[in-house]
Amino acid sequence: MDQEYFPGNWDDWKKKSPQDVGMDHHSVDDAIAFANEHETKAWPTDIGQQLLATNKKRCDDGETLGPTKPRTGVNGVILRHGYIVAEWGDTKRADMTFSITKSYLSTVAGLAFDRNLIRNVQDYVAEYVQDGHFDPPHNSKIKWHHLLQQTNEWEGTLWGKHYSAGCPLDIVRKPEEPGTYYEYNDVRVNLTSLALLNVWRRPLPQVLKEYVMDPIGASNTWRWYGYKNSWVVIDGANVQSVSGGGHWGGGLQISSRDHARFGLLFLRRGLWGEMRIISEKWIEMATTPGDVNPLYGYMWHLNPGQKRLPSAPEKSFMATGGSANRIWVDPVHDLVVVVRWIEGEKYFDGVLERLLKGIQD
Repeated sequence: MDQEYFPGNWDDWKKKSPQDVGMDHHSVDDAIAFANEHETKAWPTDIGQQLLATNKKRCDDGETLGPTKPRTGVNGVILRHGYIVAEWGDTKRADMTFSITKSYLSTVAGLAFDRNLIRNVQDYVAEYVQDGHFDPPHNSKIKWHHLLQQTNEWEGTLWGKHYSAGCPLDIVRKPEEPGTYYEYNDVRVNLTSLALLNVWRRPLPQVLKEYVMDPIGASNTWRWYGYKNSWVVIDGANVQSVSGGGHWGGGLQISSRDHARFGLLFLRRGLWGEMRIISEKWIEMATTPGDVNPLYGYMWHLNPGQKRLPSAPEKSFMATGGSANRIWVDPVHDLVVVVRWIEGEKYFDGVLERLLKGIQD
């Protein structure tokens, strides 16, 4: 078993048959067929129109603020020991990926932590960012830890979206004390992005490209977008604050192959060959169960007690986005699985159930 293989740049990626890496090819074929049989019905090809219709049904005004892109069909990549065991569909096309963007955003926070730009995740964000978004009495209590675990309960409006936008219950629910209540909230994730922009003092896509995507040999096709109104002045320059998802457009548009490299980086605990890309300490922090929601770390989804994915090991974790867009990392079996555009979580678990039946070592 070769634990040390890392692919070269972009298209330089060795393939091995399932049998060569201790997997049954029938199980691999079965998993792929199952994925293909369950293409999403909730997300038609025209994602822009779907977002507009979905958001208008909520308390949001429905306005799309960032770029959207028609999606491709079901596709995916399966890695074992770093090698491509199988791929299907168009894995090289950069597609919207929705909330998987959050795991990349968390990684940008980890890069700041590793460079002491964020000294301690238990620090109050107001110690670093004085742009009015973390003023007392309520928002000054928010720590980096709260932003990353989505327990910050920030109160306000950002880029024209009230914190309740997309979360109808928040119209009547007042914010709790920061750190006491978990809520998956795209407005507050966008606030995390803005706070990190204030720390880095440069566009976050540049940070991700320089310190992660170029070193791991990713393509040049991915893009990370913000909104038409998410521009701020940083040290005299106009800079766009990027979004942490595609709820109102924007976010990452990226290929499944690039996702697979990112997943492999986390499988290897932040190493890429002999290069240390991100600290193992950060990866441990990012994949530690949250204080309020143990199924969520620092914008990574976890599986304690196999409660999220019954077929997967407890120690596995994943980046997730709308329509079962997934990057799944399994340290137990040395696997990375990327699947795009299937119907939902139970179907992704069905893919894993079939795939894991074929592990032979």
